[in-house]
Amino acid sequence: MKLEMLTAARRNPAVTGRCAMGIMMKTPRNGFSKTRLSPPLSPEEAAGISRCFLKDTSVVIEALSRQDPFVVGVAIYTPVGSEGDLGELLPPGFKMIGQREGDFGTRLSGAAEDLFSVGFSAVCLIGSDSPTLPFHYLQDLATFLKEPKDRMVIGPCWDGGYYLLGLRDVHTRLFENITWSTDRVYGETIERSKEINLPAVTLPVWYDVDDQFSLNRLLSELFPERANEAFLQGSAALYTKEFLHQILAREGTGRIWPQT
Repeated sequence: MKLEMLTAARRNPAVTGRCAMGIMMKTPRNGFSKTRLSPPLSPEEAAGISRCFLKDTSVVIEALSRQDPFVVGVAIYTPVGSEGDLGELLPPGFKMIGQREGDFGTRLSGAAEDLFSVGFSAVCLIGSDSPTLPFHYLQDLATFLKEPKDRMVIGPCWDGGYYLLGLRDVHTRLFENITWSTDRVYGETIERSKEINLPAVTLPVWYDVDDQFSLNRLLSELFPERANEAFLQGSAALYTKEFLHQILAREGTGRIWPQT
């Protein structure tokens, strides 16, 4: 399926005045995707679960866009040239725009700038590692971003990062001098917002799935009847659940879900 491509600095009347809910994503590749989940997953399984994460996250965004016309789902992808592979993973209503080259901060700030340049009045950058992100978190995000106030909406992660960042304008400083992939990302981003006097709205904490600990958390959420501990339930994540169910049905919990 071929999705509509957006081009930076080229205004698109179909998105003018609306909110881009953009998923920051790498096209899944065996041996290159979700490498911190391998082990316990094999490289092929890690790429497979990455595809499921993208499907589940985009399904929730697409559902919100059907409920709220303000919202438009966008795949902010890398590498350029992998559009065909991603087209099979995303809903038909999604649009696509390529990531800029550079470090993670450059990619984030560039994505925000490019999406504003095509006509969006609000931009949210969402991670691709939170397949059960609750639907009402995104509803609340859209509500905050509809208000014509220059502010930041941020969703912190348990591990000190953030799972989304919403803006009404480009603020490059939010992405500068951040120690990415550490437990300081959220705190440093809040510090940057204070430096530039940008008010911040904080959503409830959620989590990324990027290691054995967070994979255990995901399994406990999706299969509460088999878990040793109860967790808050988020979105259904049906693709991810079915993928993990197949492994559990075939092998049991020993390899991928050591509950200690």
